[in-house]
Amino acid sequence: MFDIGFSEIIFIMVIVLLVVGPERLPRIARTAGLWIGKMRGFVSSVKADIDRELATDELRKALDKQAAMPELEELIDEVSGKPIRTHEHTDIDGPAADQISDSPSGDAPDESDGQAGKDK
Repeated sequence: MFDIGFSEIIFIMVIVLLVVGPERLPRIARTAGLWIGKMRGFVSSVKADIDRELATDELRKALDKQAAMPELEELIDEVSGKPIRTHEHTDIDGPAADQISDSPSGDAPDESDGQAGKDK
């Protein structure tokens, strides 16, 4: 990160030893180690927070993309005039289901005599 070599570290340690003295050097080294540990913990917690935020943002984007899909299907329905029924499930089976799917409006077909379901 700082591109400090081994010889430069030794040089800094010798200078610190001459300035501080041998009796206070262990206490200063211990304090410096504690500060470095606290800094590493802070950096790792910030990295974890950033990763969590990025993951949340990616999830939000994926959900927004999925939420936009029904709008796209509605747009295709409007342009083509034919509804795309990928999600819908009908409980009607047999000839009635065929008549509903074949009708242009998707509703039940109209009877020509208007007497649907009545006895003649």
